[in-house]
Amino acid sequence: MSTEDDRDDLVYGIHSVGELLAHDPRRVRTLWLSGTRGPLAELFARARDAKVRVDVVDRRFLDKKVHGTHQGAVAQCHAATLADEAELEERLATLPHPALVLALDGVQDPRNLGACLRSAAAAGVDAVLLPRRRSAPVSAVARKTASGAAEVLFLVDVGNLAQALDRLKEAGLSIVGAAGDAPTTWVDADFHGPTVLVIGGEENGLRALTRSKCDALVAIPMAGSVGSLNVSVATGILLFEAVRQRRA
Repeated sequence: MSTEDDRDDLVYGIHSVGELLAHDPRRVRTLWLSGTRGPLAELFARARDAKVRVDVVDRRFLDKKVHGTHQGAVAQCHAATLADEAELEERLATLPHPALVLALDGVQDPRNLGACLRSAAAAGVDAVLLPRRRSAPVSAVARKTASGAAEVLFLVDVGNLAQALDRLKEAGLSIVGAAGDAPTTWVDADFHGPTVLVIGGEENGLRALTRSKCDALVAIPMAGSVGSLNVSVATGILLFEAVRQRRA
């Protein structure tokens, strides 16, 4: 695992906290709830079953803790650790199906990151590569936007994305990058085999070095006056094209 620091991490929102309690309750130091009725009652029961400390607090206390819609549930956690590339290699070697990996090359808005993670979880992605630099951290805002996806996905901390793509290519994965000027449309790409889908950042898309590592580039043609899609929307479209092809 990558090195964990001593900082706390906040996960908030009913669905995100629920996924955390279901998949990794040991991360939770304290669960703060604004009550124990309605949707919060299930979180209270889950936490108690997992022997997680629960404090019932005034809602104004939670308002001061997070900037966003917490829905009366905030988990104070040990800082999250991401998997490293050795663990990624081990995971891919044991998959019973062709791997589908998402690599995010410079997505810097935490809400966009969270939305990409949500689409990745919905599409059944096996791993998400997150570059250590020029990338939004998996913050409380990203986790809230991901709506629990960050708690169930296999997230990988990558020091050098270009080198990581080279290693995945050597392992037999095809590298497919999203680029607006690509001659191939997204429905003509081949996602049947082991694939890494690489998505660029909000401002400039794929970096030149990352682009050079791709085996194929695909585009989503635009109609009308809109020149491009939001990065999370494009991610969802491309991932579910992979899902469609594999199911067919």
